[in-house]
Amino acid sequence: MRIRLRYFLLALLLAFGAVTPSMAQDFDSKAKFAILLDYETGTVLYSKNADERMEPASMAKLMTLAVVFTYLQQKKLSLDDEFFISEHAWRDGGASSGSSTMFAVLNSKIRVEDLLKGVIVQSGNDAAIALAEGIGGTEQTFAKIENQLAAQIGLTNSHFTNATGLPDPDLYTTAHDLAILSRYIIKNFPEFYPLFSMPEFTWNKIKQPNRNSLLEVGIGVDGLKTGHTEASGYGEVVSAPNDGHRLIAVIQGLSSMKERAEEARKLITWGMRGFETIPVYPKGKVVAYANVFGGAKASVGLVGKDKIDLFVPKGSNNCPTATVTYRGPLRPPVQEGQQVAQLHVFCDGKEVQTSPLYAQEAVEEGNLVRRSVDAAKQLLLGWLP
Repeated sequence: MRIRLRYFLLALLLAFGAVTPSMAQDFDSKAKFAILLDYETGTVLYSKNADERMEPASMAKLMTLAVVFTYLQQKKLSLDDEFFISEHAWRDGGASSGSSTMFAVLNSKIRVEDLLKGVIVQSGNDAAIALAEGIGGTEQTFAKIENQLAAQIGLTNSHFTNATGLPDPDLYTTAHDLAILSRYIIKNFPEFYPLFSMPEFTWNKIKQPNRNSLLEVGIGVDGLKTGHTEASGYGEVVSAPNDGHRLIAVIQGLSSMKERAEEARKLITWGMRGFETIPVYPKGKVVAYANVFGGAKASVGLVGKDKIDLFVPKGSNNCPTATVTYRGPLRPPVQEGQQVAQLHVFCDGKEVQTSPLYAQEAVEEGNLVRRSVDAAKQLLLGWLP
């Protein structure tokens, strides 16, 4: 059963000095799959088929990079370690494969730092395979490591079978999961993130530019990864800082590199210019309460992970209203910090933002009296769990 709590926030927004908008603004992307995410809060500002499974192509290399960065951060690996270029890496990911490559030489050894640049700048499949084999022994074992980390990050609709993103019927993700993964990389590996904005990289005397063409257009984009296969079309994950906020955009399913670049530019630019940011809930401020069936407490406060800002589209009327939704009543034990609800913000009757909400405190199972009272509520009021 889904419980809905509706709040009209106009008075609160006026207290924060919100500007009254005057005209509506809409946005749509040509991409088959798309999402725009606020980095600081995880708020979804735009979504189009964002939770539907899709082929990630080379954007799957972000998962490969997340594993390598983790091993480096945990000192299980060094940037100066050298990995062997096997026949599999050379034949299936090198120049002879016809796919993106860093042109690694068969049977050579290459430093981890250079392999990272080969993956990030050149999207080298040979580099990705070499990293996978260097860490997991085989690409198949490495894929298991990827899926373990993906589960820890919270990628609930992704499965990885290789390090490259080359087509495989069992390899899939979603635009939303790629945005979550990108947010994780930016947040947890700041020492490595500047690699994504390298303009070019030379290996084996062959210089290749960064495949992310938006790095050079002057809108602040500083990452992350492009992707393309015949089946998936053209896609890209991009990120850019904007007036104290960072945005992450994911698109997939475009018809050309030109269309990919243009749609990514439009989406990230709309995110930068199309919203007014209004601080509403400081960190720890209770947004609403959720009922707990049979708990030691009848309800638990719902808070954001950090602060919650409202991103109000410029030029909107009847804006904003908000709804808190959760599937409940909740069952104890409820863990402190457990995600249990969502804040949905609407403008002009359209949902423009979602933000996750978490339990403010732990709630254990209640005593017999507490459980009996809640059971009576269920019988008398139809309060079904």
